[in-house]
Amino acid sequence: MNYTTQMDAARKGIITREMNIVAEKEKMEVEKLRELIAEGKVVIPANKNHKSLDPEGIGEGLRTKINVNLGISKDCCSIEKELEKVRVALEMKAEAIMDLSNYGKTENMRKRVIDMSTAMLGTVPMYDAIGFCDKELKDITVDEFFDVVEKHGEDGVDFITIHAGLNRETARAVKDNPRLTQIVSRGGSLLFAWMELNNRENPFYEYYDRLLDICEKYDITISLGDACRPGSLKDATDPAQIKELITLGELTKKAWEKNVQVMIEGPGHMALNEIKANMLLEKKLCHGAPFYVLGPLVTDVAPGYDHITAAIGGTVAASSGADFLCYVTPAEHLRLPSLEDMKEGIVAFKIAAHAADIAKGIKGAVEWDNAMSKARADLDWETMFDLAIDSEKARKYRTESSPEDPETCTMCGKMCSMRTMKKILNNEDLNIK
Repeated sequence: MNYTTQMDAARKGIITREMNIVAEKEKMEVEKLRELIAEGKVVIPANKNHKSLDPEGIGEGLRTKINVNLGISKDCCSIEKELEKVRVALEMKAEAIMDLSNYGKTENMRKRVIDMSTAMLGTVPMYDAIGFCDKELKDITVDEFFDVVEKHGEDGVDFITIHAGLNRETARAVKDNPRLTQIVSRGGSLLFAWMELNNRENPFYEYYDRLLDICEKYDITISLGDACRPGSLKDATDPAQIKELITLGELTKKAWEKNVQVMIEGPGHMALNEIKANMLLEKKLCHGAPFYVLGPLVTDVAPGYDHITAAIGGTVAASSGADFLCYVTPAEHLRLPSLEDMKEGIVAFKIAAHAADIAKGIKGAVEWDNAMSKARADLDWETMFDLAIDSEKARKYRTESSPEDPETCTMCGKMCSMRTMKKILNNEDLNIK
């Protein structure tokens, strides 16, 4: 039986190759996974032209996934440096990579990433429009916007961020309810500017069916972008954000009518006590579609440490229902991340995702921690290193400060509680001096 998208297959009762792979990874019955995809509660972003993809699922009942942003800019335009980040991100087992290149002709970078990436690849076609069309923003035509989307689909992009919810009504809500940081979404601000400069409706909202046709053709998952995500704690959960979210829920149902897979993007910057309510709102208003969040960053005053502020928010968000975390690096708000910045961001968000999975009761999550605890009780250092999220750093720390007793570390030495209990319970000589 033929099918157009993973959702179309699921609704026809077809188990695809991608579904089998994801079900095995998630320790889930494949029939249950198929039902969740048919309902729109799980997506498998898998463009038909992405041949190197090792598919992953995002959504209800699955492990929380993380995304790594990278890409060239005008000030930092080394493709080779960004491709090295791709290689390292794959080694660190990031499930998704977004190529956010926004300078010049980005096709070369994008195609090279797609060819080498086993992780799902996302883009924001709006970033590419100016370079692709080689003209000023206000002069880009509706057809040209869709030509860019078509090109990304043809190249093999698995999911695309499209700010279709920023229609003129939402834009009016932004203007009627002044914000401290206005629109901080780069793609959203560009669309807002195009709409204002041309006195026109958002083309991705006005011609949404045209967008859906392209996504169905390649099985691109639409990541409905939150142009009005808060860029500061003060702007969180305001009328513009909620108005856009309601519109995204309406657009989700339209996409499902054409069997197009959908994710919803969310905040942003947000006080810790508001996160849980926002997760509930998204799931209610967007009919259980998978939720993809940036952070949220729980304080605005920690430049240089925003991987921490965002990982705190990400843990709360994912434990409260978010399914997909976009990593944040220490360089957020300051510069294009370096390779080391990227590594720190990945580790911080792997921790956040795993902590949330324990809280959600995801199969196999707490067993990992139990294995680590047993290795600690046994003073089995090699097993501890093997189980660590960042084995390299754990080994480095121990090597840099070697204890007198090789069973212990330099914090407690022979007074190590694990050593004491192990020896006493085994009726061995304690020998602390």
